[in-house]
Amino acid sequence: MRQMVLGVWMAAAAAASAAPAVLTLTGDWQVKVARDGVTAAVTVDGPATVAVADEKIGQLPLFNPKGAEYARGAKLAGVRAQECSVRHALEPASLAVRAAPGGAAFTRGKDYEAELTWGCVGRLEGGKIGASDPVYVSYAYGTMRLDAVVLTADRRIVLRKGAAHVSLPEAPALAAGETRLANIWVTARLPKLGEANLFPVLEAAYPEAPKTSPTPAERFIPKTLAKLNAGGRVRILAWGDSVTDGGFLPERDVNRWQEQFARRLRARYPKAEIVLTTEAWGGRNTDSYRKEPPGSVHNYREKVLDLKPDLIVSEFVNDAGLDEAGVYARYGLIRDEFKAIGAEWIILTPHYIRPDWMKLSAEKGIDDDPRPYVKALRKFTDENSLARAEGSLRYGRLWRQGIPYSTLLMNNINHPNPYGMGLFADALMALFP
Repeated sequence: MRQMVLGVWMAAAAAASAAPAVLTLTGDWQVKVARDGVTAAVTVDGPATVAVADEKIGQLPLFNPKGAEYARGAKLAGVRAQECSVRHALEPASLAVRAAPGGAAFTRGKDYEAELTWGCVGRLEGGKIGASDPVYVSYAYGTMRLDAVVLTADRRIVLRKGAAHVSLPEAPALAAGETRLANIWVTARLPKLGEANLFPVLEAAYPEAPKTSPTPAERFIPKTLAKLNAGGRVRILAWGDSVTDGGFLPERDVNRWQEQFARRLRARYPKAEIVLTTEAWGGRNTDSYRKEPPGSVHNYREKVLDLKPDLIVSEFVNDAGLDEAGVYARYGLIRDEFKAIGAEWIILTPHYIRPDWMKLSAEKGIDDDPRPYVKALRKFTDENSLARAEGSLRYGRLWRQGIPYSTLLMNNINHPNPYGMGLFADALMALFP
């Protein structure tokens, strides 16, 4: 559904004129919109709150204050986003834990503890909640929305309210002849609108680089390109972490970035036989592979090098903690090892992840990826004449298309949805003539 909605969105945005709408806050929930001589004042509803009564948790784990913030206890169902939970969705004052519906509430800090920012609860040693005792939790949480500011076919500016969702809000689709001027992102428990919530559509789509001669594929992966052009057999290895594994995706074998890439490549080169293999390990990085012993299910030599593919495309957002020296040391070894087996290499720069992990205070004005890892990858690929597919740049410009990038993250942290996976495929196809 997300892909279909965004496809309509982009098609409509492409019909928009070059002049973007101007959005001006005139009150806590009021916005003035002006575009090509047409103006309107719109009033936005605040975030919806959902009340949950007596959610049963069969066994409450011990609260783990040293665990990941979203995994310090049992995750409340209402704020869950896949295996994680949604930051700031829970209304802290609403939380109550009881032994039975309508019974007396347990005492936080004595019987149980909660990570209120992430919405998870755990029992405490010495408290009244036993290891096998069920509990009933009542709470309230906020939801998100993407509302659309639309220029109608008869040149009126209207506000269309999006559907509420705890983590993956979708903007309303457009009707024929309509133009999306902006999206307004209503986040959970938002007290009032701010500039960070206003996303005017500044560009219809990512600005693709003009075609060059030679093309990037001709410069950096000439052997692979020659096989494609000759209608030969091309073996591609997608190597990465959980984003490459894609076990969290609906229709995984359709929606993973490498599957989308391979489909487009087959359409571009219909006479070639393209054989795609995936080697991926969730929660790990390139060094994890290199440290695995022989016979391991993820041994680097056996599962990567010994395959001797024509082309390796690597995606490792879990390498993002590396600085420039780390990139040059580790990726320099990988470069030499790939060269030794005759494989060409495309490095995918990573998508944007949870904003605070990237030291971002907003999801606008973020074209430049602040991570040293990404800067180092760009320098490394340039200096070594290696192919680079810019997933990072495409994520960094989503705000210009009216899209807060975190609304594409299925676990609210770092797992892209099918549309987000497609951005990697876009970046890869941009290398080919």
